[in-house]
Amino acid sequence: MARILAIGTATLDLIFTLTRYPAEDAELRARGLRTSPGGNAANTLVVLSQLGHACALGGVLPDGPEAAPIIECLARHGIDLAVCRRVPGRPPTSCVLLSLEEGTRTIVHYRDLPEYGHEEFHQIDLTRFDWVHFEGRDGPETARMVHRIRDASPGPLCSVEVEKPRSGIEAVFAGAGMLIFSRAYANHLGFDAPRPFLLRMREQAPQADLIVTWGKEGAYGLTYPGEVQYSPAFPPIKAQDTLGAGDTFNAGLIDAYLKGLGLADALSHACRLAGQKCGQIGLEGLKGR
Repeated sequence: MARILAIGTATLDLIFTLTRYPAEDAELRARGLRTSPGGNAANTLVVLSQLGHACALGGVLPDGPEAAPIIECLARHGIDLAVCRRVPGRPPTSCVLLSLEEGTRTIVHYRDLPEYGHEEFHQIDLTRFDWVHFEGRDGPETARMVHRIRDASPGPLCSVEVEKPRSGIEAVFAGAGMLIFSRAYANHLGFDAPRPFLLRMREQAPQADLIVTWGKEGAYGLTYPGEVQYSPAFPPIKAQDTLGAGDTFNAGLIDAYLKGLGLADALSHACRLAGQKCGQIGLEGLKGR
C-alpha cells in the first residue's frame, strides 16, 4: 500500500441522464438525476483508494452544508482531508449531461473558491507520502509546489495532469517526474498526432516520462530514454458513462508505476481501467482486472 497525496479539486456534480443531447432552446425530460462528488483530483483518489492505496487530498473545501456529500464520499473511501483548506462558500458545482445515445458527457462548471496554493502546500510533511499528484490548475503556484518536491531529498514521486492550456502551466514541466497531457492540450498547441507532440514536450521536460491520452485511439508515452510506447483503448461492449474516465486513467498510471511496471505495461493497465469505468455508471467498484 502506497501513500498518495493529490492536489486539486473536489466538486459537486449534478448528473442528468438523457436519451440524447437537447437542441438549443429545447426542453427535454431527463431519464435520471443523481448527485455525486467529482473533480479531477478527488476522482483519482477515489479510484486509487479502491486499488488499495492510502490517499489524502490537498484542496479547498467550503464549510457550508452543501459540501456534505463531497466530504461524506471522500470519508467513505478513507481519504484524509486534514491538509485541506476550509473557507466559507459553496462547493464548485458541475451540471453534467450524459447522453445514453452517444455514451458521452457535456459539462457546465461553476466555481468561485480560491485555488490551493504553495502557502498551504508548504505546511505539508512530504515524508508522509510516496507519490504526489497535481491537477495542473494555477500554473505558477503549481510550479512552486512541484519544485519543492524536486528539491526535497529524498522526496516523493511526482506527476502532473495537464488537461487544459492554463496560463503559466509550462512552468511545471521542468520539475515533474511524470506529465500526463490531454489530446485537447496537444491540439491547442497545433499538434494533430501524438508522437511529434511528445517529442516537442521532451524539449521542455527532458527528465520526465511523458504521456498523452488520445481518445478512442488509446494513449501514448515517451520514456526518459526516449522510447515511444503505445496502448490501444479497451472500450466496453457498451459505453455507459465516460465521466471521470480520464481521472481513472491517471489513477491506473500511478497505481502501475507504484507497482513497478514499466511505461508500456502502465499504459495498458491505465487504458483497461478507464475502459472498465466507461462501461459502468460512476466510480464505485473499480478495482481493476
